[in-house]
Amino acid sequence: MTEQQLSELCGSEKRAAVFVGYLSDAMARFDINTKQREAMFLAQILHESGGLQWTRELSSGKQYEGRTDLGNTEKGDGAKYKGAGLLMITGRDNFLAASKGLFGDDRLLANPELLTTPQFASYSAAWWWKFHGLNEIADKGDFKTTTKIINGGLNGETDRKTYYNLAIKVIAE
Repeated sequence: MTEQQLSELCGSEKRAAVFVGYLSDAMARFDINTKQREAMFLAQILHESGGLQWTRELSSGKQYEGRTDLGNTEKGDGAKYKGAGLLMITGRDNFLAASKGLFGDDRLLANPELLTTPQFASYSAAWWWKFHGLNEIADKGDFKTTTKIINGGLNGETDRKTYYNLAIKVIAE
């Protein structure tokens, strides 16, 4: 993926310049390496991040407080482990899994802000994608299942499909 391609997808030369190297490296590292996988991945991260504008969920995280299904068992976990990265990894358990997947330790529990940096926002998204078997689902072209795994539903489906169709076109150029 080139900076020009990413700029066309996210609508910003500045954001593309910041993210292109990290995203390219992350996609290569986690086998997001076919046109179909790339387009599906890019569509999802571009929707979740508002075209690479956000690497942290805009809400306070209060809605995640006490959510034991996310591992949020300590006071303040909701805000501390609210969505971060380009796929908005959420909850203590998911931050720990991402930390072990990326670093082999639990450093994200002590420093969750790492997932808001362009480098680790990109790497965490690609790790999460592969960890949840989304390369194989993307290979089948199963857009709805991909979206449900990432989002828990089909929120933003039209926007995600718009990004996907644009990505298919831009990657082919």
